[in-house]
Amino acid sequence: MTTLQIGLLFGAATLIVLFSGIPIAFALGSVAVLFMMTFMPRSSLDTIAQNVYEEMGNITLLTIPLFVLKGAAIGKSRAGKDLYSALHMWLNKIPGGLGIAVTIACGLFAAMAGSSAATCSAIGSSAIPEMRERGYSARLASGLVAAGGTLGILLPPSITLILYAVAAEQSLGRLFLAGIGPGLLLVVLFASYGMLRYRYEHKTATATFAAGGASARILQVDNYTMAERFAAIPKVLPFIILLLGVMLALYGGFATPSETAGLGAVLALVLIAAVYGAWRLRDLKPIFASTLSESTMLMMIIGMSLLYSYVMSYLHISQSAAEWIVSLHLSRWMLFAAVVFLVMVLGFFLPPVSIILMTAPIILPPLKAEGFDLIWFGVMMSVVMEMGLIHPPVGLNIFVINKIAPDIKLSDVIWGTIPFVFLIMLAVIILCVFPGIATWLPDHFMGAAVAR
Repeated sequence: MTTLQIGLLFGAATLIVLFSGIPIAFALGSVAVLFMMTFMPRSSLDTIAQNVYEEMGNITLLTIPLFVLKGAAIGKSRAGKDLYSALHMWLNKIPGGLGIAVTIACGLFAAMAGSSAATCSAIGSSAIPEMRERGYSARLASGLVAAGGTLGILLPPSITLILYAVAAEQSLGRLFLAGIGPGLLLVVLFASYGMLRYRYEHKTATATFAAGGASARILQVDNYTMAERFAAIPKVLPFIILLLGVMLALYGGFATPSETAGLGAVLALVLIAAVYGAWRLRDLKPIFASTLSESTMLMMIIGMSLLYSYVMSYLHISQSAAEWIVSLHLSRWMLFAAVVFLVMVLGFFLPPVSIILMTAPIILPPLKAEGFDLIWFGVMMSVVMEMGLIHPPVGLNIFVINKIAPDIKLSDVIWGTIPFVFLIMLAVIILCVFPGIATWLPDHFMGAAVAR
């Protein structure tokens, strides 16, 4: 069979197995083994365990379970609720301040926990009921939290950026720094939309209240004294210090990414013990159980995805696909648009982990040949994949919101996220026009990249 025929068969087999409902790790692994048995020497089967072990032996991957442990420690505590409450107290006087507080809380919590689902759950469980009490529609409340949760795959410590660093052989430190600017851009876009939408929601609530169709609490404006506001800070401040300390250790050259991840995990456990008294076995058991479950799932997907990529490379599928893309002689930005569209579509069906490891061997060589900065593109890829987290049919964050707020119809959650999908598209355009938003920080603190 020709490489083209093998490649088409490989792609078709992958789609069939993925849509059969088999877990992604086993789906990718089974396709890889099947094609090894069919098109590769039988002796290659003896190297499956060795290949997977060697690929997963990358020291950068050690950061994943450690950052997952850090995120689980913070996510299982009341840190998310306290963070949101503190921001609410300080921003409640601003028109639409509740929405701004939710967005900022999501951004800060995502930076501490590194998990999209954990951010949605921790912030949403407190924020959604309070927003709905104060006149925010179910769509706006759920949309703000779901979109804010997507920041978990962009802001450091992002598991997505860690995997991209491995797949693209790029500096993890530069990628983490490059994610900060676009993350702040999205926070501003989401918060601005929340403010503008709030005005409409508020006018509607006011009109309904005037007509006697709503309770007075919908128009309630909480009044907090300065003493109450300052009293809310002590529980939040240690976690902010943890976030800043981890970043300082990494970018100040005091620790490697793996050491930083370990430091963050230990400090997170110490903080929840000191702040919330969570030091007993019954407190720690769910944290370690969640860490073990999520880390095992991620590492299985990574291992099987890398085996899948190895088979693609051995059969020259990835090389031929990259050569075919180059042979199309697309203009620089047409190539970029085609790649972004591919990533966006895949994001509707697959998690970011699988997308990166499956597509990197194909899309990165042509992009590099066209002179694109792979650090910048890694951030762009993460931003694009955020759409998949809040867009059906998969839309992980949609189902997280539906679980923590079962009184909100799934259709309302979906419609609430649609405006934020367009805001993410707008962010992609802005980052194309002003790439310095992503590249300035890594270039400033770590020096300009040797090759773009």
